[in-house]
Amino acid sequence: MKEPVSLAYRRYALGLLLAVNLLNYIDRQVLFAVFPLIKADLSITDTELGLLGSAFMVSYMVIAPVFGWLGDHWDRVKLASTGVVIWSFATILAGFAPGYRSLLAARATVGVGEASFGTVSPGLIADFFEKEKRGSVLSWFYVAIPVGSALGYLLGGVLGQRFGWHSAFLMVGLPGLLVAVPLWFLRTPERQMADDQPAAGQGEGLVGYLQLFYNRSFVTNTLAMAAMTFAIGGLAQWIPTFLFRTHALNVEKANLMFGAVTVVAGILGTLAGGILGDRWQKKSSKGYLLVSGWGFFIGAPFAAWAILAGDVPSCMAAIFMAEFFLFLNTGPLNTVIINVTNPGMRAMAFAVNIFFIHALGDAISPSILGWFSDQWGLRNALLSTPLVMALAGVFCFVCGRFVAHDMAQAEPAP
Repeated sequence: MKEPVSLAYRRYALGLLLAVNLLNYIDRQVLFAVFPLIKADLSITDTELGLLGSAFMVSYMVIAPVFGWLGDHWDRVKLASTGVVIWSFATILAGFAPGYRSLLAARATVGVGEASFGTVSPGLIADFFEKEKRGSVLSWFYVAIPVGSALGYLLGGVLGQRFGWHSAFLMVGLPGLLVAVPLWFLRTPERQMADDQPAAGQGEGLVGYLQLFYNRSFVTNTLAMAAMTFAIGGLAQWIPTFLFRTHALNVEKANLMFGAVTVVAGILGTLAGGILGDRWQKKSSKGYLLVSGWGFFIGAPFAAWAILAGDVPSCMAAIFMAEFFLFLNTGPLNTVIINVTNPGMRAMAFAVNIFFIHALGDAISPSILGWFSDQWGLRNALLSTPLVMALAGVFCFVCGRFVAHDMAQAEPAP
């Protein structure tokens, strides 16, 4: 039995993992900020632009199960650190890409590195902190999504407009190599499981992992996240370009405005979701799902309003409201995955979740919306996304019917 980890060290671990996740989303989203510049420079269609985003997601979801298995058997901290190095080098290489194919390959490699970190980091945080605080703690970790995304838009817009899209990739890729060093030396926490509860992946092999597909809470929660990822992934990729084309904002201004709205709404929504989720969870086993479900239902009409708005102020106000309510789900839905799966196979659970939410979500939505845009215009293409958000809310409420049973099956005995 390892010595207990001090509260100060646990907070340090959370801060370090948050910083890495921040860079994760900066490197991921910077591409979308420079879409108009890449399109003009390489003379490509919207469908080909969408494929740049899809290339990242396809490699991310395909390699995630491999890292999930490794995360349940090897040192999770070392895997995470290696992933940071891979995606940072790939982002830097995108800055040297001479053409479309080399840029496509670089973005696909970014997905490989981020898959390593994405599969093991939530489980690491869960093992550092007690169950009752998981929602709030994971919400702090996932604050990196809106903040990192916003910084990706801001940095990409400013650097791309002033120095070109190649420079944007070069400058955002370098910091990852620095944070990989302290991450490598982070102490790996002990997995929280009872003595008589074997790691499913270790004790039962493939059969243990296949049990995930019989876990109704895991399946329906994953479907909710897939629908959300389809909509949010498409919007995140295309909204800056939408502002550029529909509202005649230049690349820098469009990304500054969208980034500023995203960071404020995202932080407030993510933290509010964690706090509300923990409070509602104390009253009901489906508290996390109620917060997420209502967030989706309330956020969808605001997303439609943002797309249909005829002026910039109305559009940005609606985007703020939509993002606030949609980011409510971030901590709660990821906490549900932790709560309904065996501690010894959480890395694989997140890997399977990553595979399906991206296979059914933002691995295909950017290209689909790009094709829709080529056929009917970008505004009409984006109007498909609010309906998918509402579908995510439906899956949350369906998941609530099964979650109490599956939580009881997954948690170790006190």
